[in-house]
Amino acid sequence: MSFAGGLLSVVVASLFAFAARPNWVPVLISYAIGALLGAAFLEVLPHAIEAAESPERAAMNVLAGIMLFFVLEKLVLWRHCHDEGCHGHEHNGHDHGRSGLLILVGDTFHNFVDGVLIAAAFVESTPLGIVTALAIIAHEIPQEVGDFLILIHSGYSKTKALVFNLLSSLATLVGGILAYFALSHMQSLVPVFLALAAASMIYVAVADLIPGLHKRTELRATAQQVLLIAAGIASIVFAHPLAERAMS
Repeated sequence: MSFAGGLLSVVVASLFAFAARPNWVPVLISYAIGALLGAAFLEVLPHAIEAAESPERAAMNVLAGIMLFFVLEKLVLWRHCHDEGCHGHEHNGHDHGRSGLLILVGDTFHNFVDGVLIAAAFVESTPLGIVTALAIIAHEIPQEVGDFLILIHSGYSKTKALVFNLLSSLATLVGGILAYFALSHMQSLVPVFLALAAASMIYVAVADLIPGLHKRTELRATAQQVLLIAAGIASIVFAHPLAERAMS
């Protein structure tokens, strides 16, 4: 079920993203921003706070995660500038893979935690485990659509985006297997992984994607961006009841 949970959410999201025309991607990035922020603030962060020793500790973990992803992005920039020369700006609408790399790292942490949750549910009972896995698939799909679009926006081909998303989804299987055999030891790490996942979503949305939207200042484009961001958040809100049932 951990394998199916990770695989099915990626495949369903990829079917949608593959159907998107190339000229849609810059527009749909607004939806991806909404999905990321919705998942971070409505889904991942509340559970990180609940699982942590205190809200302050959870906040510290998120801040540390944001600093970590800032440094990681600097390292990616440094490598690009060192190897190819750098002018400090995006070229051809791409960011040389920075956003894609950061979102893959954060999504891997998130998928790992999903595997831990599925394993914990199966330890309780098989029916609860099945319901939990199905709920995780449902609430992962809109986020995976956003991740896929970000990878394409970041310069990945659709095939590479699919392959990397599938590899990231295997973290669900790893988390499930490890947690099933060592659940008592894994539980203490769950708040940290959740905080890092939330930090990656917030950082990529706010630091990498939103500034690009400001390049289009006309009223029609702004209204379109606001509506698509709201749609991304709404897709997480609609999937939220299923996720709540899985986490409870």
